[in-house]
Amino acid sequence: MEQNTKVTAILEALKGDYPEPRCALEYQKDYELMVAVRLSAQCTDARVNEVTPALFAAYPSLEALAEADISHVEELVHSCGFYKNKAREIVLACRMLLTDYGGKVPGTMEELLKLPGVGRKTANLLLGDLYGAPGAVVCDTHCIRISNRLGLAKGKEPEKVELSGPLVHLCERCAGEDGVTGKKSIEYRARDM
Repeated sequence: MEQNTKVTAILEALKGDYPEPRCALEYQKDYELMVAVRLSAQCTDARVNEVTPALFAAYPSLEALAEADISHVEELVHSCGFYKNKAREIVLACRMLLTDYGGKVPGTMEELLKLPGVGRKTANLLLGDLYGAPGAVVCDTHCIRISNRLGLAKGKEPEKVELSGPLVHLCERCAGEDGVTGKKSIEYRARDM
């Protein structure tokens, strides 16, 4: 099947299954999404959504979380696993948002990767969900598996899959037609398979 025809067929199938996909992590402010995504590493979104209300109640602002006692944050996020690293990186990232970015989550891959605990997967999620970046592919094991299965990518390295031609073309088509909805559909379909 020609690549363009394949991309069109995939888009149509995804629109039927996932007409309005949304981020499963619950948040009110941009920095809260950054925190929730950091907690989601090796943890379910459901667990993160159970933990974050208490965390954000204890520290209701970016400033409060940036000044938080790391050991108290550890207690609050303990059930998400890897809590010592996650708590430390969350507090340090919040401090950096205040000191280096005027309290805003940066809108470029380069700047996001400077934040403690933020890798390409987290950066792409933030770029896609907060800024609507069309090429921001959250390339996890699910995305890699489905992209290879559909012939959109070859390989198992996230950065290579994320930047592969057919997958990028599909994401660009999604953006051209309906913002990031199509791209989010790919992510959700990959998780469901």
